[in-house]
Amino acid sequence: MATKEYALIGHPVAHSMSAHFFNEKFRIEKIDAHYTLIDLPELKGLRKQFILHPFLAGFNVTSPYKVSILETLNELDEEARYVGAVNTVTVRRGWFGRRILKGYNTDVEGFMQSIEPLLKPHHKKALIIGTGGGAMAVERACKKMAIDCRMASRRIGYKDTIGYDRITPEVIDEYKIIVNATPVGMSPHVLAAPPIPYEALTPDHLCYDLIYSPEETRFLHLAKERGATIKNGLDMLLIQANEAWKIWEQA
Repeated sequence: MATKEYALIGHPVAHSMSAHFFNEKFRIEKIDAHYTLIDLPELKGLRKQFILHPFLAGFNVTSPYKVSILETLNELDEEARYVGAVNTVTVRRGWFGRRILKGYNTDVEGFMQSIEPLLKPHHKKALIIGTGGGAMAVERACKKMAIDCRMASRRIGYKDTIGYDRITPEVIDEYKIIVNATPVGMSPHVLAAPPIPYEALTPDHLCYDLIYSPEETRFLHLAKERGATIKNGLDMLLIQANEAWKIWEQA
């Protein structure tokens, strides 16, 4: 058995490429570690996982727990505190074997590095569809890149969020970056797409989907039909995973 174990927690997680990415990395670099997927229908089941996985040294967090995980953490990195969401956690032992969990956010860096090569001078405003942990990381990244942004969701009243019914063609024309930060369109529900007026998209638009399975979501397909530049979340996944490994190595 590997001396250290890492994992992804969330629900669902079967679609994730994280285990393949990390286990291949461990094999190539001859790192004595193993990465596994842990599907948690409820976050309260996390404590039991420490018994089932006694060598757990760190884990990633995906939907729907990137915000609610904060309640279980002992410490929080400054960036994660600013974002209000966590996707990477270190596990270390304290006095009397007590586990100390510290949360970080590498989604911010992942989004920034993956979208920056596509940005053009007219990409000054971003409409973020969603208000979950992924959307919060995108919002933080946009602010760091001096891009004005606004969130849209069914969850009205959060910050300056607008409802889907207010995403008019005029709004689409104003925001030349459109980011889907919801699970809508993720496999196996590949025919679903966020309800926006796609006919208002133009070749000046950059449409980014945090989803990477399928490779081209319906959101991206409809955007491509209008001539928009499209980008899925695979590069973001790989970048944030490498950033997570840097944190685990130094923990």
